[in-house]
Amino acid sequence: MPRNFQFKLLPAEAADEQVIRNSICKAAAVRPQELHGFYIVRKSIDARSRTIWVNLEVAAFVNEPAGSRPVQSFAFINVEHAGKSAIIVGAGPAGYFAALRLLEHGIKPIVIERGKDVKARRRDLAILNKQGLINPDSNYCFGEGGAGTYSDGKLYTRSNKRGNISRILQMFVHFGADESILYEAHPHIGTNKLPHIITNMRYAIETYGGEVHFERRVCDFTTDASGHMEGVICADGTVFKANAVMLATGHSARDIFQLLHQKGISIEAKPFALGVRAEHPQQLIDACQYHLPLHKPQRNEHVPPASYSLVQQLGGRGVFSFCMCPGGIIAPASTAPNELVVNGWSPSKRNNPYANSGMVTEIRLDDFKQIPHDFADVTSQPTAVLAGPLCMMYFQQYVERKAYAAGGGQFVAPAQRVADFGKGVLSNALPACSYVPGISSVNLSTVLPGFVYEALRGGFVEFGSKMKGYYTNEAVVVATESRTSSPVRIPRASDTLQHPQVPGLFPCGEGAGYAGGIVSAAMDGERVADAIKNFVLL
Repeated sequence: MPRNFQFKLLPAEAADEQVIRNSICKAAAVRPQELHGFYIVRKSIDARSRTIWVNLEVAAFVNEPAGSRPVQSFAFINVEHAGKSAIIVGAGPAGYFAALRLLEHGIKPIVIERGKDVKARRRDLAILNKQGLINPDSNYCFGEGGAGTYSDGKLYTRSNKRGNISRILQMFVHFGADESILYEAHPHIGTNKLPHIITNMRYAIETYGGEVHFERRVCDFTTDASGHMEGVICADGTVFKANAVMLATGHSARDIFQLLHQKGISIEAKPFALGVRAEHPQQLIDACQYHLPLHKPQRNEHVPPASYSLVQQLGGRGVFSFCMCPGGIIAPASTAPNELVVNGWSPSKRNNPYANSGMVTEIRLDDFKQIPHDFADVTSQPTAVLAGPLCMMYFQQYVERKAYAAGGGQFVAPAQRVADFGKGVLSNALPACSYVPGISSVNLSTVLPGFVYEALRGGFVEFGSKMKGYYTNEAVVVATESRTSSPVRIPRASDTLQHPQVPGLFPCGEGAGYAGGIVSAAMDGERVADAIKNFVLL
């Protein structure tokens, strides 16, 4: 068995294998020839002082044959002729991990995805970025891999009570991710590498007898005589039937929320967060976090681009950073014409010149006392609808439509320099920005609801006191960051994970209100797959 050792090394030392070997030999009091190998167990950056340290934990093979990192194996069963099957609506992390888990249980997964595969999806993203034309079924949110595929691939989560995080990371490695995600404190795959991994997952699902159907948008459900869910109907008329139906449609599938509501299947309004995306020069964030001089913020080559996590309570309302992307790019994450949503992503090397992060505030159900007077007009919905379980969804849509109109069309985003945003003044000119469709100078106090703007404005001022240089007109805020989580929850029983009204219907993942990110969605997918096994194999 390997012995574990912990070290605190300088970045250059932590990048030098010989220094690590020497450190192990010194700690174990052995000669170099007695150390036969090692692997990294855990790695994190400590930048709290002016001297940056790397905390390193290694597993070393001392006076024993060298081994390798334990790798989990997965026993998939060929289900081509299986007697039981389950429909999975959505090919995001919840859907694909559920499908793979069903293969382990010997149940045939039938994955139905409204969007395209990852390769074909790229073309629609290019058209959106360059021409301002959106495909409502194939964009940054919809398509193979879900919203995470082309919006960063961060794998950090605190949701260790929801499932086995290590198993999820091992599954990613099994399908091609770098082993570093197993030991990095904040694992990240990168938008450039995720498509290949997602494709490998699909190949496995199909190789073992499962099915994956693209460009099939679900528009209705079918139940048997006893009211049990038995299938789905797609917009092209295709009907799929199975022993259970799992809904893993993501946080932006508004048509599914509307369909459930129209059919009398209960859903609930859910709080979410809304705001803007802030973009700074990466060198400025490096200077803030690594205690570098602002006039010469040269980061150590062995230290990753700096990130940050900020939170502030202002008058009982939380303001916080969300989905921070070092060396990243701001992207248009809209799913419909005339609605503007922005998100961020980073490539695996995180080597772009900008750092961006969502900066959002919580939107609570009682905030509807403060809704703007033009809410009903902009959303084109009757007042009764706006007061029902879809109210938060329509509020989200309201802000997105205001932002689109303010930008002037073609997904040009309204924007403002950070310090100008804090002062409520229009920016005379805007700095360079990574957002490809372009930005337009707008006073965002005219776009965001008053209580949202005031919370964010105060948040930026406070964050500037925490990070010297953060509150600056070198940075820009871009509206609107509104798809932080689902504004709707689809209820499910805590024991069976089925919808309380419809046996055989299993809400799952971020769109149903039970996850928030790639890893937590994947864990929920596996958990629901286990519940489906218990249901169909009774």
